[in-house]
Parts: sequence; C-alpha cells; structure tokens
Amino acid sequence: MHALQLETYRLTKRFGSFTAMDAVSLTVRPGTVHALLGENGAGKSTLVKAIVGYHRPDEGAVMVDGREHDISSPIVARDLGLGMVYQHFTVVPGMSVAENLLLARGKLPMIVNWKAARAELQAFMETAPFKLPLDALPGELSAGEKQKLEILKQLFLKPRLLILDEPTSVLTPQEADEVLGALRDQAHAMNCSVLMITHKFREVMAYADDVSVLRKGALVATGAVADHTPDSLAAAMVGDSGAVASSVTQPKWVREARTPGEVKMAIQGLHVMGDRGEPAVRELALDVRRGEIVGIAGVSGNGQRELMQALVGQRTRLAGRVTVDGEAFLARRAENRARKVRSLPEEPLGNACVGNLSVAQNMALRSFDEVPWARGGVVRWGALRERARAWIAEYGVKTQGERAPIRTLSGGNVQRTVLARELAGDAELLLVSNPVFGLDFAAVAEIHGRLMAARNRGAAVLLVSEDLDELLALADRIVVMSEGRIVHDVAAAQATRQSLGAFMGGKGH
Repeated sequence: MHALQLETYRLTKRFGSFTAMDAVSLTVRPGTVHALLGENGAGKSTLVKAIVGYHRPDEGAVMVDGREHDISSPIVARDLGLGMVYQHFTVVPGMSVAENLLLARGKLPMIVNWKAARAELQAFMETAPFKLPLDALPGELSAGEKQKLEILKQLFLKPRLLILDEPTSVLTPQEADEVLGALRDQAHAMNCSVLMITHKFREVMAYADDVSVLRKGALVATGAVADHTPDSLAAAMVGDSGAVASSVTQPKWVREARTPGEVKMAIQGLHVMGDRGEPAVRELALDVRRGEIVGIAGVSGNGQRELMQALVGQRTRLAGRVTVDGEAFLARRAENRARKVRSLPEEPLGNACVGNLSVAQNMALRSFDEVPWARGGVVRWGALRERARAWIAEYGVKTQGERAPIRTLSGGNVQRTVLARELAGDAELLLVSNPVFGLDFAAVAEIHGRLMAARNRGAAVLLVSEDLDELLALADRIVVMSEGRIVHDVAAAQATRQSLGAFMGGKGH
C-alpha cells in the first residue's frame, strides 16, 4: 500500500457530437499533489469521472503503476485504490460519523460487530489528519466538517490515489489551509497521491507539486508548479497571453476614491426562515450607502441566500423592516422602478430569466409596459428588439440574434444579458449574488468592471460572494454572516483572508 502513479493515454469522451475530453494524456507522479485547472466546461470533471469509471471513455487508456486497466465502474476503481471526493456532499444525514465511515466500504456484514468496528474507527481517527466525533450526526456538523467527513470516508479506505473535486468550496480559509496541508503531508509521506480540481491559483501555488491545464477538453499545459505563475496558468486556461489573462491578477477597472454617501438601503431586525422551517436570518441589521460596495462573506449555508431572496421578494420576511431611500421597501415592481433597485441573482437563467423567451424579450421584462416601449396597451416589440440589438453590442453578448431563446446562451452570456437589463436607467441599488460563479475570465472581468462602474457613479451595491478574493478585490466594506447573523463588519482595506476566515468559522473576536 503506497502512493501510485496514474497515467491517462489519449483519453477521449464524447457526448453525442460534442467532444468533452479530447485525447488527454496526463501523468500524476506518486507521492505528489497534482492540481487540475480549467475554466467551467473545460473537461475537468469529465476527465476525473472517466478515471474512476463513472464515465466510459470512447478512446484511450488509464494506467495504474504502468499497467493498463479497464475501469468499468467506481467499484473497480476503488478496488484499484482510486478514491474520489465529489463536489457535493454524499453523507447520509440520519447516520452518525461512525456509520458513514463504515458505509463507505460498500460491503458490510448483515450484523456489524460494533465493538470491533468502533475500536477500528477510533484507531483510524487517532491517525487521521483531522478529527471528528464518531457519534455526531451530519446535521450537527458545519459545512467544513461535512467536507472533512467526505475526505475521511475516502482515507478510511486507504486509497493509493485520492481525487478531489473543488475540495475547499465550502471551507473557511483556515479550514482550507488545514485540509490541503494535511493532504499534501499524506502525499509526501507516500501514503497516497492526490489529484485535485480547483479554480484557485493560491491553492495551486501553495500546495500543489504539479499542475495541468485543460481548455476546451484538451490538455494545453502540464508540468511543475515551480515553472508557472498565476498569469501563465491563466493564459493557458483562456488561450490568451495578453490582457484577458493578466486581468486575473491585475483587473482593468479602477476604483475611484470617494466617500460613501447617504444610506440607500437600511435593514433592521430582519428575520427569515429557511426551506425546512428553521431560522436562516436572525436579527440582521445592515446599511448600504450610495457609492459603496458592501460585500457579504460567509461559508455557504449561513443565511446569505435566504437574505438576498428576502430582499428581492423571492422569500417571505418573518419580521423586521427594510427601507430604501427612507421608505418601506417590499421589492414590488413599482417600488423597484421608482427607487431604481435592480438585482443580479445567482444562477440567473433560473432566477432572473424565462428560458423559452428570446434574448430581446428577457431584456424587456422590466420595461415592456412602460412608455415609450408601450402605447395604448400595445407593446412596441420592434423598438424593444432594436434596443436589444444595441445592448447585445454594448455588452458583448454572444448570441445568434435578439430572437434566440435565452436558454441557448452560455452562462456568461446569460449574465451579460441580465446585467444589461438591470443596469439600464442608471440603477441606484444593485443586489448581487455570486455573480461570476462558473464563468470564464472574460465574463468575470466584464461583470466586475460593470459593478465597479456602477459604484463609481454613486450606486449602492450589496454583493454576496463565497469567494473571499472577489470580495477583497471589489468591496469597500465587508461583513461576515455566521448562523444567520452579521458577526463582523470591517473596511475591506483592513480585512485579511485570515481574519475574515476566523469569523466565518465562528472563532473571531
């Protein structure tokens, strides 16, 4: 039992006429951490799922320690010593940590000898890189602890190669450093090799030995991390060594020096319930002023989603008061118009668009019944399509035309479409949730630039993001939400990843 060498030879996977993975030849050296980078849709998940038998490749081979193997299912992969931690939790909520660990084996006797099993589990936990109470239920664990349980489930099986898909997406910075540091130590001790999908350059530079980059399903770069920089990796990811790639570390937009103005939105004593009837937002109070971006940080699941849904009218407010320009605000359409409130929600295709309607119709959703776009109850669709064509050109929306159904657009172009609509008429308050999740660098740079431009001209922006680097770059002020409450409020210039992470994890003071 030792760290293995993994190789793929010209691995190819097609879905119909679409080639998701094109002749990828990759080597993971034994006892190393190998990072896998690529934009959304570049083929990263397809590659690792083909390695562990979740997808059957159409061509090519997978080799373990130099020998080719037909990995026809995840069970075959597990028998070869390949383990994978998926992006979404797979723990069984009603079972304890101990039961989840045993269940990971897949093969259990009809009657479990719990005395022997518990002794084995306690011995494992004593040597594990992080500890969890064996009798705890997943519902009692934080998101970070659940992620650690997912990793422990695989380590309990003593894998020779561990694959992780975005392992730090629900972790605080401190937890991310703890987990990645422990996995690096496991690899360097030759206990297992590690292949890690990530989109965070900081993690690659700090914890990986080797890195490979996929672009449009093809392997475009691979080698030692020491031979790369964030800019060179970004250039490989986007296929551009110029301005788009360098915008990762040197954004084009400029933050104008200005003092925040009057309070645009005030939230007082807000209570909101979650999907299962539990309190999600508790006694929340927050002001957002004109000419500032207020960022909301927090580990996923601490009330950020419910807060933004309550502010834009998608979720009932149990108690509290929200005012805009000093007047009560219930997010009704007339109020949004009068006070120039706009929103850019997470997953806009599902939350801010009608998929079967055209790009032009979606761009018109806020104004189709207003003068001059409607007269005498008749909508002037010709004029609205003309305006849509102008916005498509201004915002760089890639579409077959303004009549194309918006569901046919890529994620970045849906975002650009919604942004064009929401910024129309000089919006004075923007409510924004994870605006660039899963988007390419060009779309990220575009959307960040538009948000900063709105702030620079005096708009108030409330920005929820699970990416601390995004908040530190864009926000003027950052607040941290934990268990539905704001537990920290600091000027962004005085904030650090470590200090924010402490409050996100409930350990700040």
